[in-house]
Amino acid sequence: MVDIRAATPDDLEGIAAVHRAAFGRDGEANLAVLLHEAGRATVSLVADDDGAIVGHVLFSPVTIEHGDDGKSLGLAPVGVLPELQRQGIGRMLIEEGIGACFVANARAIFVLGSPVYYSGFGFGKASAHDLHDAYEGGNAFQVMPLTVDGLGDYRGRVEYAPEFASLGT
Repeated sequence: MVDIRAATPDDLEGIAAVHRAAFGRDGEANLAVLLHEAGRATVSLVADDDGAIVGHVLFSPVTIEHGDDGKSLGLAPVGVLPELQRQGIGRMLIEEGIGACFVANARAIFVLGSPVYYSGFGFGKASAHDLHDAYEGGNAFQVMPLTVDGLGDYRGRVEYAPEFASLGT
């Protein structure tokens, strides 16, 4: 049985291994470690299967060109070991993570990913709210408000934490 729980510093090696296996490269694994080390892992959850880390999701602060109040987060990375994908573990991680973001007083969550998949969680096109990302993700760049006025005065370019620049190297 898989349990979703808050990540601890002892989990970093397992978290990196999950992302390395899930993505077939080091980028997302390094990103997760860098965000933790920089203190930017606002919400970091693991899927724990009898002591083994089999999945991970991380939410870190984003900055918004206009109206930024430090209360918005970006969802990335999220990964599950390949042999356990398509069994609902990623969905459980994301759902628990969204709840933890709400408890942490976040106003909105941004994600760059499949609109079909993420719309199932309540995400919608960020461009409909005059918000865009540095990666020119178009319709794949999405936002989910967590409060009635979650998007408030937010407008313009949304920047992820500086550690995301490591993905391009």
